[in-house]
Amino acid sequence: MSPRLLFQLHLVLGYVAWLLCFGTYVWPKLKSMAPFDAQRAIATLHSFRFFGLAFLLPGVVSPQLSASFAAFAAYGDFATGVLALLALLTARIRPLFWSFVVAFNLVGTTDLVVDYYHAVAVDLPARPGDLGALYAIPIIYVPVLAITHVAAFYLMLRPRLKRLHAVPSLGRDVSQM
Repeated sequence: MSPRLLFQLHLVLGYVAWLLCFGTYVWPKLKSMAPFDAQRAIATLHSFRFFGLAFLLPGVVSPQLSASFAAFAAYGDFATGVLALLALLTARIRPLFWSFVVAFNLVGTTDLVVDYYHAVAVDLPARPGDLGALYAIPIIYVPVLAITHVAAFYLMLRPRLKRLHAVPSLGRDVSQM
C-alpha cells in the first residue's frame, strides 16, 4: 500500500473511531449538560492545542515538512488553545466566557480547514513521514477536535433551533379542518 493510501486510510479510520466513541459516550453526556458546562468541557479539550507548536520543533518533524503547512498549523493551534484557555479562565464572567467560546471555535475550525487545504496543496498524504513524531496528530487528535467543534456549534445554536421549531403556524390548525 502506498504511503498516501495508508495516511488517508488512517485519517478516515480516525474519524470513524472517534465518531463511534463520541456518539456512544461523549455526545449523550454533552447534550444532557447545561450549555455552559458542555462548552466548558469542550474548551478543556481544546486548551491542549498549544501542543501544535511542536510542528515548529526541529527534530520532532522532518526538515522536509513544508514550512507553510507547519507554521500555519502550529500558530493556528496555539491561537485556538490560548482562546480556549481564556474561555476557561473567564468562566465566572459569562459574557466574556461565551465570547471566547465562539472565538476559539471559529479560529479552531478555520485552522483545521486551512490545515487540510495546506496538507493537500503540499501533497502531505504522499509524504506522511515528514510529520515525524507528530504523525499521530492528524490521525488521532484532529478528528476529535473537528468533531467537537461541530458539536460546540450545534450546542450554541440548539436554543435558537428549538425556538424556530416552536413558532406556531400562521393560520388555522390543520387538525380542525
